[in-house]
Amino acid sequence: MKKIVVLIGLLVVGSVFAQNETKSQYEKEGDLIKVTHYHNNGNIKEQGFYKNKKLHGKWVIFDASGDKKVMAFYNQGKKVGKWFIWDKSELKEINYENNTIASIQSWKESTKIAVK
Repeated sequence: MKKIVVLIGLLVVGSVFAQNETKSQYEKEGDLIKVTHYHNNGNIKEQGFYKNKKLHGKWVIFDASGDKKVMAFYNQGKKVGKWFIWDKSELKEINYENNTIASIQSWKESTKIAVK
């Protein structure tokens, strides 16, 4: 099950990366480099940070229409914390510990969530 979810996540990310980008922007923020890549239509494709040439902090990937597809977290290039992958009718939450998958939770559009 975990392998299937990871494969789906990689396919989503891969399809986003496969689209041509027209522009990238790099900004220095303290000891981090903020990177923003854009789709051909000008919308943000992905945005996140590098520290010491490694992915670091929050990374967000958007589709060409501007909808969020992936929210991921890194610490010096290693996957950490809760990652979220949005698909057409499903949200997947993947929890990483020590750069490996610790747990996976998914919610379908029909799932009801109680909020206090």
